Amino acid sequence: MKHIVVKNTVLALCLILNHAIFAAHEVLIEAESFQEKAGWKVDQQFTHIVGSPYLLAHGLGVPVENAKTQVSFPALGDYRLWVRTKNWVPGDWQAPGRFKIMVDGKTIPTVFGTESGWKWQNGGTVAINKEKCLIEIKDLTGFEGRCDAIFFTTDKAFNPPNTIETMRDWRNRLCGIPAVPQSVGNFDLVVVGGGIAGCAACLAAQRQGLKVALIHDLPVLGGNAGSEVRVHTEGIPGRGSNILKGIDTIHWPNGAAEAIADTIKRKETMDYASGVTQFLSWRAYAANTKANRIISVDAKHIETGQTKRFQAPIFIDCTGDGWIGYWAGAEYRYGRESRDEFHESWDQYGDLWSPEKPDNRVMGASVLWNTHRVEEAAHFPQVPWAMDVAKDNLALAGEWYWEYSSDDKHQIDDAEEIRDHLFRAIYGSFYNAKRNPDNSNIQLQWVAFIAGKRESRRLMGDYIYTLKDMTEGRYFADTVAEETRNVDIHYQKNLAAGNDSKYDFLAEAIYRRTDKYYIPFRCLYSKNIDNLMMAGRCFSCSHIGLGGPRVMNTTGQMGVATGFAAAICKIHDTTPRGVYKEHLQELRTLIGYASEMNKAQND
Repeated sequence: MKHIVVKNTVLALCLILNHAIFAAHEVLIEAESFQEKAGWKVDQQFTHIVGSPYLLAHGLGVPVENAKTQVSFPALGDYRLWVRTKNWVPGDWQAPGRFKIMVDGKTIPTVFGTESGWKWQNGGTVAINKEKCLIEIKDLTGFEGRCDAIFFTTDKAFNPPNTIETMRDWRNRLCGIPAVPQSVGNFDLVVVGGGIAGCAACLAAQRQGLKVALIHDLPVLGGNAGSEVRVHTEGIPGRGSNILKGIDTIHWPNGAAEAIADTIKRKETMDYASGVTQFLSWRAYAANTKANRIISVDAKHIETGQTKRFQAPIFIDCTGDGWIGYWAGAEYRYGRESRDEFHESWDQYGDLWSPEKPDNRVMGASVLWNTHRVEEAAHFPQVPWAMDVAKDNLALAGEWYWEYSSDDKHQIDDAEEIRDHLFRAIYGSFYNAKRNPDNSNIQLQWVAFIAGKRESRRLMGDYIYTLKDMTEGRYFADTVAEETRNVDIHYQKNLAAGNDSKYDFLAEAIYRRTDKYYIPFRCLYSKNIDNLMMAGRCFSCSHIGLGGPRVMNTTGQMGVATGFAAAICKIHDTTPRGVYKEHLQELRTLIGYASEMNKAQND
């Protein structure tokens, strides 16, 4: 299914003596549906901001090959051309993401990607002289040009809608997308999010015979550990090692190409799990509820636009951003609590650790990158649009501490701007490094375009996990995961008193040593949505409470626990809270805690 839509819209004007009829011919092309994407990447991570996935010219400063697709026009003649795009760095310079449109080999004069904000840019009148035409998107810079959609219309007075809701309805109507998605049938469990936590949940559930649907909005599994972000897994596997060993990573430098081999291993593990049906490149966009229960989740394919509805008695939110819980009305938190709410102060670090009053600051997102040496001198163009971020910083690679968070930037609502800020930091810093003749043969090798997030929404459960639980080593009657890793909280370097850093894209970590600590099951199900569990960084915790268990082997343990809990829910026709109240011993036995049933509890 491809999103090239042809419509004949007939408007009749009844006059006293005759009828005047005007037929407007329309062709809408969703850029992500192009038949040949060539060097353009499908960027789906900001659909909630943009309204749709889009094509990104991620060429690292070298123009990418043209994206191409064949289009049939309903009639010959003159059409108005509209292209939905944005200038991602407006300023006193040429827009970095410029591109052009070609129709049957003829380049349209308008340069696109030059106007600020996501909008429909007018491309003027285009003569269509044959029914089938080849449409191409021609990148001019290699610096993150972006194209959302292309629209041809013979109605020269028509302006396409641009607000998210109005535009969605208009595009869905043109594309023939039904108001109610087609059901894919019933599953025992629906897991949304195919990172380590989501994969682990699926594997645990299917081992108990459940029929599982896994919805994931990328073509590869692993989340931050996948080949498109490339962060190695950290933490201990706890009692979940038998499951996690098939989906974790070995320890390679963050950003390394070794992530590809581990991504392949993960795919093989998941493909072998016959009880799991994978819906890769499907992005969830709604949770449908009745009373305090989720009835179904709707998802849309990031390239074809096809929609599906997934029904199950139990859902697990492994999206990281807590999307399923958010749409369902689950209680959640965002930002940092007051240091007094859970007694989480640390005088040595003051506000960098936890604030006197609650705020919206969270740990930031990272874009990893690296370079390599080539035989001949490698040119890299000037990037004036990047220099007010990079300033005089110079670098040839970026590790985890290339991280951006700001009080006035929301990690979900401003996610595209955050990622783009890091692009500017990377390209500007590399340009500075390239001015040194010793680096003439250094070339950008890989830059992520999917940002690796650390923190956003945290869905609230019957228990909120905090610093005290870690530092006091509290063992709970409903312990389902464990960790030995230090509590690890990040802050932007330029915020530290006495730090003269002028770079807002570099972070520091504060480590607080602890002994082994334990995570209770009550942190892994929603307090107000009866059939929702969560695993991953959106589990029920405070900002500081996230600092230890947020790494992927630990969140994988959470996935194992929720997957087994889903199986118990089916056996006993109960809810996750019912598992906690009535079947806790059964759950802990499945996970591997049978020998610790009588261990002293500090709960």
